[in-house]
Amino acid sequence: MVNKPVEKPNIRVKIVPKKAMVLAAGLGRRLRPITANLPKPLVKLANRTLLDYTLDHLVAAGVECAVINIHYLGDQIKQHLSSRDDLEIIISSEEDNLLETGGGVKKVLEHFGNEPFYVSNADVFWLNGPTMALERMIEQWDDTKMDALLLLHSTVEAYGYRGNGDFEVDPLGKLSRRLEKEITPYLFTGVQIIHPRIFKDTPDGRFSLNLIYDRAIEVDRLYGVAHDGEWFHIGTPDGLLDAESYMGQRYSGRRHR
Repeated sequence: MVNKPVEKPNIRVKIVPKKAMVLAAGLGRRLRPITANLPKPLVKLANRTLLDYTLDHLVAAGVECAVINIHYLGDQIKQHLSSRDDLEIIISSEEDNLLETGGGVKKVLEHFGNEPFYVSNADVFWLNGPTMALERMIEQWDDTKMDALLLLHSTVEAYGYRGNGDFEVDPLGKLSRRLEKEITPYLFTGVQIIHPRIFKDTPDGRFSLNLIYDRAIEVDRLYGVAHDGEWFHIGTPDGLLDAESYMGQRYSGRRHR
């Protein structure tokens, strides 16, 4: 009697990113006059900067090193970050050549090796739901079928958001683009996990991360997970005031979750 080989179950290895890229090189034009002499990541909400909220979330998820790109009023950001000692911070200056989101990440890929890592805008603000948003992303990440995993939020439930959303999501979590003039269920929050391989054959210099999203969609490797907490669009002074009002009413001065 011949013994048949035992098939091993397809067990997904849980990967916990230890590194992150934080995009802090934006100009903050829509938030002026608040950002006339202050970079948007250092704008405060409930007495804490947007950049610190983002780094707090990353540290809580186990991140030990964050690469942060800077451009507009970058010296202020560097000075502010000098007070943080809970993670290693590497500054990527784009003082002479603003590279947009894709080019900014590609410039520093050497720091991430061949492992997936977080990428987050520095000027976003979110509150966790029942489970930490970044932990939920870790649970969903599947290196065998994903090149990027985006944190999404309900288009109609986002605070201060007036857009039409960004993506459709199929039952398996795969993403497709919004058709022109249509409203889609989900917007992209600015928080994601991506694998360095997604930058293969991308241009040198300035380009948007939207380029690699579109390429990943073509090969069914762009996925999303819906955020189950609150997310705030702080694109204008009015949006900032709305977020301040929400924080004051709900938390009465207590620190975010």
